Amino acid sequence: MAVGIVINRLVLVVAYFAGAAVVSSWLDDVPPEIASKLDSGSNATARFATDYGGVTRAANPAAVFHPSTADDIAALLRFAYCAESPFPVAARGNGHSVRGQALAPGGVAIDMAALGGGRRRINVSSAGMYVDAGGEQLWIDVLEAALRQGLSPQSWTDYLYLTVGGTLSNAGISGQAFRHGPQISNVYELDVVTGKGEMITCSSQSDRDLFYGVLGGLGQLGVITRARIALRPAPARVRWLRLFYTDLGDLTRDQEFLISLPETTGFDYVEGQVLLSHQRVGNSTFYSKQDVDSINRLKGELNIIYFLEGALYYDSPSIADQKIEDLLKQLNFVPGFVFSNDVTYLEFLNRVHNEIQKLNSTDDDDSSSTAPLHPWLNLFLPKSGVRDFQLGILENINLTGLILLYPLNKNRWNDIMTATVPNEEVFYTVGFLWTATVEDWGTFDALNNEILGFCDQHGIEVKQYLPHYTSKLDWAWHFGSDKWEKFVQLKRRYDPKALLSPGQQIFN
Repeated sequence: MAVGIVINRLVLVVAYFAGAAVVSSWLDDVPPEIASKLDSGSNATARFATDYGGVTRAANPAAVFHPSTADDIAALLRFAYCAESPFPVAARGNGHSVRGQALAPGGVAIDMAALGGGRRRINVSSAGMYVDAGGEQLWIDVLEAALRQGLSPQSWTDYLYLTVGGTLSNAGISGQAFRHGPQISNVYELDVVTGKGEMITCSSQSDRDLFYGVLGGLGQLGVITRARIALRPAPARVRWLRLFYTDLGDLTRDQEFLISLPETTGFDYVEGQVLLSHQRVGNSTFYSKQDVDSINRLKGELNIIYFLEGALYYDSPSIADQKIEDLLKQLNFVPGFVFSNDVTYLEFLNRVHNEIQKLNSTDDDDSSSTAPLHPWLNLFLPKSGVRDFQLGILENINLTGLILLYPLNKNRWNDIMTATVPNEEVFYTVGFLWTATVEDWGTFDALNNEILGFCDQHGIEVKQYLPHYTSKLDWAWHFGSDKWEKFVQLKRRYDPKALLSPGQQIFN
């Protein structure tokens, strides 16, 4: 795999230099209204040559585009499409893609944050129970705008400093998705600029093939410039719990029980995490020092332990207390190892950012240090493969890092959308959230290949979330023959010259 990635990087670099002459020619021919928003300086383009993952590095884009409006993006894409030598274009929001979706080697990277000239493009309709949000808007800003009217979207990502367009082009998942589906299942309408520069408003009722194709479409069919997202009344507070387990079977049975319950009796959020042999609970916003000592004593006796993370939204404390008491009686965690916090709804949803802020505040300041790389592997694991996965991977492969593990209900996903999940009614999200350096990231990538190889050898039909493949054959396998053929047809219709987001090597 390491050799393959080196080859891929060389291909990108060779393609870049081979096209250097035509790059300068199309830059010379750019209309003034587009040229005024392009920045071809090396400082600007270098920043757009990698992403949060840091392991997919391409040649710099020839320029960075700073649009004020969606019309500007449409004009750029029409120019790219009609140019004598068409060039790649990729939208970049907050730069959190991990495998090249936001890269446009030798082409143009769209700085989505420039849309609106810094003005918040978020409009909440309390009457319609929806919010219109620009594709460049951060979910934290969408949340705060909705909360001011006592409302909230109902499906989230764990980290809120991601853009609306970015998560909707993948799926957008967190512990609420078992009940409300991923974020893409909670969208009423989209404004999209296609690879031909067309501006299309689409929904389940209008241009539905584009609407469903773009949701989870990995940026391949168009740039999302606006999304209309469903809202519901926001709760006042959240009872946030972590329950510890020494047996994976007990954990998964309890998780599956919880995601089967109706909203009136169950948790509103269910996730889980694996604590490996080398890991200890340390500095955290969640636990007291006494809690940390207690958990680490339990951990010291075992190789691997797990915790279930649950949350109950509430307005009435007495009702919340009774629901939690009833639920805990039915679960099989280690007695005495239940830890809870009572927080505001905003504090809970913004928990990952708050944790990062606390950890950063305790780190030694080293402004010269190189940013870490994130060669993540995110899998959707069918329920039938969990036991083999435990024995073959969690207990047999030398793992290090953060591992998330929690179940989802397939009936909350719309199979018409491009996003792809296993064909079982319950499947698990397994996130290997590695943090690496420039020197050792290849070790983690090899580990990812070992995990994928085990699944392949044992017939565990996992699907990658935030997928990464290097051949059309692998991409076709990922989507399945019917969905792949439909995806290809949509690509031919809406981006026939394959200009959009070439960094993932889906159609290039």
